[in-house]
Amino acid sequence: MLIFDSHLDLAWNAVEWNRDLMLPAAEIRSFEKHFSDIIPGDCTVSFYELNRGNIGLVIATLLPRLHRKDKELTFYQSREAAHGSAHGQLHYYKAMEAKGVIKALATRGAFAEHAAAWKQATANGTGKRPAIGYILSMEGAPPVMYPEQVHDWFAAGLRLIGPAHYGPNEYCHGTGSVGGLSADGRRLLQEMDKAGMLLDATHLSDDSFWEAMDVFQGPVIASHHNCRALVPGDRQLTDEQIKTLIQRGAVIGAAFDNWMLIPGWKKYVTPLESVTLERVADHIDYVCQLAGNARHSGIGTDLDGGYGKEQSPYDMDTIADIRKVGEILDRRGYSTEDVARIMHGNFIDFFSRNLPA
Repeated sequence: MLIFDSHLDLAWNAVEWNRDLMLPAAEIRSFEKHFSDIIPGDCTVSFYELNRGNIGLVIATLLPRLHRKDKELTFYQSREAAHGSAHGQLHYYKAMEAKGVIKALATRGAFAEHAAAWKQATANGTGKRPAIGYILSMEGAPPVMYPEQVHDWFAAGLRLIGPAHYGPNEYCHGTGSVGGLSADGRRLLQEMDKAGMLLDATHLSDDSFWEAMDVFQGPVIASHHNCRALVPGDRQLTDEQIKTLIQRGAVIGAAFDNWMLIPGWKKYVTPLESVTLERVADHIDYVCQLAGNARHSGIGTDLDGGYGKEQSPYDMDTIADIRKVGEILDRRGYSTEDVARIMHGNFIDFFSRNLPA
């Protein structure tokens, strides 16, 4: 089955972690064994693994974040530096496009055509696969140096902005911080509306989330978010937030980061086997039960988003194994149609409606 992954930090892994994403994960791991204390854990994502797992459509990010083993969350100290970093990642995607590995899907028509080609390729099970199709997103808005610059980023192919990441930034408050939008944050959302830029509500603090829902009038998703009712903490969505996103027509991508899957998870303390892909299915099912249908849940792994296999479900070696989530949902009684919706259909429907014509 075709899989749509709504959150992967591919360029960040290639540029900041210095990974050759053309290789199988096993070869990347073998190379990185020569360097101690550089990476947090074994690689799980590469273009090779995406193709092996039929993950043909993704949201790929520009992530203005440094990677330092001893300081997990380090950010650029100015919008200008973040701007430069994001443009470097953008040019990585352009280089991989020129190589024919990926294809930018910035319009409704291009997206629909490419999604159809992948559906046909996976249904046939034979023949050459299309390039991996990607929608360009930004996780954390500091690369936007001033709100009106949203239009320049849109012209460069950016289609989604998640204003927040961890902590506060110039536009809003994110995970682990308390507060609402700044004056620039409100203007940013207004300019996003004008440009036709879509909103990713992931990582917004509670106050910033509710203010964003008031200010921003366009389509919204939560690309990689789980449920606070199952795992307490401000990184997860409350029932009220989930219901609001459902009312806005959003799709919520289930994240695969272990500490977001079970309560109280601690790296190198919690037994690895205690977190499996069943827990991902729990969060998907919770969203579906709140919605009363399977039309608002999807897959947003965030694999290799600052961690590796040591912080991923035990029964998953690489991202190619996330097909198992569909098998779990099938065993739980989800129909074939609903499994397909969750694994790819809901996000395909969303972007088929909301990308620019």
